[in-house]
Amino acid sequence: MSEIFLFNTLGREKQVFVPIKKGQVNLYSCGPTVYWFAHIGNFRSYLFADVLKRVLQFNGLKVNHVMNITDVGHLTSDGDEGEDKMIKALRREGKEITVESVKQVAKKYETAFLKDMRKLNILKPDKLPHASDYVKDMVAFIKKIEKNGFAYKTKVGMTFDTGKFENYAELGKLNLEQLKEGATGKKDIGRKSPSDFALWIVNQPTHIMQWESPWGKGFPGWHLECSVLSIKFLKQIDIHTGGIDHIPIHHSNEIAQNFGATGKKCVNYWMHNNFLLLNKGKMAKSGGDILTLWKLSEKGYDPLVYRYFFLSAHYRSQQNFTWESLDAAKNAFERLKNLVLELKSRKDSKGRVDDYRKKFLQKVNDDLNTPEALAVMWKVLREKSLGGKEKLKLVLEFDNIFGLGLDGLKKEKMTDEIAELVEKRDQARRKKDFETSDIIRDELKEKGWIIKDGKSGPVLKRI
Repeated sequence: MSEIFLFNTLGREKQVFVPIKKGQVNLYSCGPTVYWFAHIGNFRSYLFADVLKRVLQFNGLKVNHVMNITDVGHLTSDGDEGEDKMIKALRREGKEITVESVKQVAKKYETAFLKDMRKLNILKPDKLPHASDYVKDMVAFIKKIEKNGFAYKTKVGMTFDTGKFENYAELGKLNLEQLKEGATGKKDIGRKSPSDFALWIVNQPTHIMQWESPWGKGFPGWHLECSVLSIKFLKQIDIHTGGIDHIPIHHSNEIAQNFGATGKKCVNYWMHNNFLLLNKGKMAKSGGDILTLWKLSEKGYDPLVYRYFFLSAHYRSQQNFTWESLDAAKNAFERLKNLVLELKSRKDSKGRVDDYRKKFLQKVNDDLNTPEALAVMWKVLREKSLGGKEKLKLVLEFDNIFGLGLDGLKKEKMTDEIAELVEKRDQARRKKDFETSDIIRDELKEKGWIIKDGKSGPVLKRI
């Protein structure tokens, strides 16, 4: 296996990746809270985790991937305030606040999320556990934290004592002194420090999904589920992924909980993607200014165009979404598909592929540098010293990481309607009726076809 360099947020540097068990990687990704449709900014996290998984597999590693589905406990504020996001969804949709309604809404948005995952060609995780199915495990986990002296009780419930964990500020580079001056605005007056956080929440009569526990009837804090599910299914975690917004609260709290329950570090590499920006601002559901994959499709963009757009920027850089940048990705992707279809019809063979394969591997193994990996692919396509067979072999091999579905591309056959329009246009051109010819050309374009006139006749290509 070649060396893989990954940027570890815990340490803020690129490090050589060394798996806990040779040949195997335990990967955990923070999953969706299924209270609304995931927007394209959310999907930047899942695409990043997918590319990471593909790179690891490309290097011959077996990946065991777990991603949670949050259907309980995630309050509207990540800092333990507000109502549950699932209850917020019921209010938004005018549904009766019952356990059955919560389950229906969760199922609706989980189904939509998984459908979008398939459209983006994101490999499905090996396990997708629902938080609500593992509440007993969470209660048992809190008992361990309490027994080890890292938790105390307030009127709000069981609370983690961050003062007992000396490395609490390490991942997020947090200034706890500044935090103690009131930066978080916590309402639980029983907390020793504003950085302390909820493990189990009680005395919330409007919260519909609650369970019995030694600390009273209530529900788990949102941060708890990722600790419990990652350790339950993976024991020791090689890599944990998520968005950069998880660093200061959610993932810092996970690290604290893990240590409080087990007395050891449970995750070796923490990896985070940066934000997708819309009009230079963070895309967030709370602001209502979101774009879903469905909306892109409605405007005529193949979901894989968005995947190509994602690949064009490094996962740790901010990426600004504009329709112009998406159009550029669409044009590049269409050109790529046409070139691959052309290569599939060629029989010529010449040149060696080893040097290009090596260059590509260096790029993707350098902290998933997809923009430069794309550049290697385009260089291959332009390379005159390589034959059609060699180019196709390399591009399809590279697509194991890009995930653009190039292997399954087939030339699309014309329908009788399109063939009739092509014939009518040809007749018009022979009669020098260029006005009619142009009208038919525009009609073909509206139907998704571009027609050009070559020496041997009209050439038709899919847009």
